[in-house]
Amino acid sequence: MRTLIRCAGSVALLSLAAGPLSAEDGAPLYKQICAACHDTGIDRAPNREALRAMTPERVLAALETGAMISMTSGRTAVERRAIAEFVTGKPFGRPLVTTPSPQSLCAARAGDFAGASAGPAWNGWGVNTSNTRYQDAAAAGFSAAQVPRLKLKWAFGFPGDVAADAQPTVVGGRVFVGSQSGNVYALDASTGCIHWYFPAAASVRAAVTIGRVETDAGSRDVAFIGDRAGNVYAVEAAKGTLLWKTKVDDHPVARVTGSPVFHNGRLYVPVASGEETAGATSGYECCRFRGSLVALDGATGRQIWKTYTIAEEARPTTKNKAGTQMWGPSGAPIWASPAIDVRRNAIYVTTGDNYSDPATTTSDAFVAFDLGTGKILWSRQTTAADAWNTACRLQDRVNCPESNGPDFDFASPPILVTLASGRRALVAGQKSGVVHAVDPDRNGEILWQTRVGKGGINGGVQWGSAADQSNVYVALSDIGRISIPNSLATEPDPKSGGGLFALRLENGEQAWFTPPPACGQRKRCSPAQSAAVSTIPGAVFSGSVDGHLRAFSTTTGAILWDFDTVGNHRTVNEVPARGGSLNGPGPAIAGGMVFVESGYAANGIPGNVLLAFSVDGR
Repeated sequence: MRTLIRCAGSVALLSLAAGPLSAEDGAPLYKQICAACHDTGIDRAPNREALRAMTPERVLAALETGAMISMTSGRTAVERRAIAEFVTGKPFGRPLVTTPSPQSLCAARAGDFAGASAGPAWNGWGVNTSNTRYQDAAAAGFSAAQVPRLKLKWAFGFPGDVAADAQPTVVGGRVFVGSQSGNVYALDASTGCIHWYFPAAASVRAAVTIGRVETDAGSRDVAFIGDRAGNVYAVEAAKGTLLWKTKVDDHPVARVTGSPVFHNGRLYVPVASGEETAGATSGYECCRFRGSLVALDGATGRQIWKTYTIAEEARPTTKNKAGTQMWGPSGAPIWASPAIDVRRNAIYVTTGDNYSDPATTTSDAFVAFDLGTGKILWSRQTTAADAWNTACRLQDRVNCPESNGPDFDFASPPILVTLASGRRALVAGQKSGVVHAVDPDRNGEILWQTRVGKGGINGGVQWGSAADQSNVYVALSDIGRISIPNSLATEPDPKSGGGLFALRLENGEQAWFTPPPACGQRKRCSPAQSAAVSTIPGAVFSGSVDGHLRAFSTTTGAILWDFDTVGNHRTVNEVPARGGSLNGPGPAIAGGMVFVESGYAANGIPGNVLLAFSVDGR
């Protein structure tokens, strides 16, 4: 497999053989990730001799829950174990088990799936193709008055993972959810038992999307899956059997992190990449990736159209100070799920920044495409000249574009709403700390812009807001990072970030603001609220990097309910699991239950658990 290796000050592409890794495979991983501290005598970093005296279990604990979290959170469980075996020279006493135990499987036959149209659902990222993340009272199955009675009903552990960052999907009485290790599970919503699991080729962060397609064999319910290697899969929703697999982009670090959207037999896939990080080293020819939106036939996986967010293909530009050829334009990835506009036969996305010079007008923008042809109808840029890659924050800045950021791309998807006046709007928060509303019926004309935070690389509005008929509910990240003494690693600032805003959809005025509760003495804690927001009538749910899931009154912003997800959880699949930071996905709410993943090692507290709540735990 082709794996992206990140470390402080360097990035490389490392080819590893498919299958289980050994201590020998851990050697290049150690060199790229760990050697800068452990082989150079930096104080408090154990040298190789000290590491050889340890057990691999102790080293693995440091990689997954200790000071090395920031350096290895992007690695798989297998890769972390390979590093531990290499530096200690010893094998683990027990193998990593990822296959579900027989006791965790559902007793009912795998074919007993109620179907995509049966019962309340939270399908895909935004619960609907408008991305509102609003669930009405009937589908939610409980009221705001009952929110304080929510209790944990069951927990499910993801074997060997240190982050749980995939949005759950709830359809037909099942919970479909991906994992950092690449396994996609179909769980019973009521009990958490496993109906089936499907091994994707790479981590699955995007929400699974369920759709009904017409085939030569008749209609069937299909689960569409996107992974972080740029693959899209269609599997039978009832059984997990693979129907087709399509690679939507050939770039080595292309990925699907935004959830695909299914509409009228077609699957619309947003494409992003990891080249913003890969392009950091002075020897890398940065950069050639272009973001795109791809339309696939839902029944066959055949590509119908593909439209790049940058029309011009990258070309050689200048050479950097190290003599490496630079390329551009590049970037403008689509990190988030699109929104469908049936009235205008359009589909809307938000885009990321450029990775290299020259900057383009379609980065950091709202972009509208024709549903049928993929033609770009219009775009509205909110931050100009934002060309940035990871070199801009390192000591070796050779590959940093002359534009030099500020890295204010959109990670939040557009929300399509109708205002009280009858006018429509696309609303999205940006890493700049500004929430924008533009008019989809007037080529993205700006309606209002409201600042809620100072913004930053991990700041502003991160993964998405929620909207009801009156307000858009915006969680603020503005996460801060502080250096760990005598180390190249960092950890979250416990005194920076957070807060929840309600902004009036009509004009962007603030209806209320609730500041974040303090972290106290919790390690690796931040009050930042980076995770996506979800809402029902009268209550809005927001997760925090401090590990708390809270529900707020949509009228006053008062906290109605607070659950601390951090710590060990007994799981229905008997996998050791712990809760941590909530970052990335938000709660999925359907059928009287709330489902949320807990654990995010890169910017907070690691964890590997899916939690299911219901009123009184019943």
